[in-house]
Amino acid sequence: MATAGELQARLDIDLYIQELCVPHDATFEQALRDAVAANLPEIHISPNEGKLLHLLAKIAGARRILEIGLLGGYSTLWLASALPADGELISLEISEEFARVARKNLDRAGLLPRVDIRVAPAQESLAAMVRVGEEPFDVVFIDADKEGYPAYLDFALRLTHPGSLILADNVLRDGGAAPGIKEFNQKLTGNPRLEAIILPIIRHKVDGLAIARVL
Repeated sequence: MATAGELQARLDIDLYIQELCVPHDATFEQALRDAVAANLPEIHISPNEGKLLHLLAKIAGARRILEIGLLGGYSTLWLASALPADGELISLEISEEFARVARKNLDRAGLLPRVDIRVAPAQESLAAMVRVGEEPFDVVFIDADKEGYPAYLDFALRLTHPGSLILADNVLRDGGAAPGIKEFNQKLTGNPRLEAIILPIIRHKVDGLAIARVL
């Protein structure tokens, strides 16, 4: 168990990086305030992780991104802003309430035309995408119900191409011991079609982002 001093030291490091690397953006900051005002769960990614996702999508040259788990659209803002003007992001969300908040945030940022929000259980949407032969994605970001992660990985492998990135948040939650996360981590790192790393993410607590490249 970390002491109060250790927890503060972690937060100080994260905030130091944020001040150096993440410019203040009124639109992004308002998106977080709107999520709080709408009583959405405060489980969004941190600004530093958002900047990391943004950079990874740009490095990958992404033109098509799939996001599994929308919430209030904060991670969507980071990912969609990495796309070229003719790029597309499809975001899957089960809650129409969350989607309403996200649409407002994306519209304010001028990014809504690049984003297709599909409201339904994610596995239903993913199965439909596989069935109709959806065009492969360059980046897939998974940040939804943790028990669904193993199935989401299976779908991601069917909806990507060699060179695509598969990213997943919260993979060190509770030390990676939660059943869905543990299975996901083992499937990700043991799959011969992937080269992968788990990167610790530090803020109030230690969590992790999985980064995998499809071979």
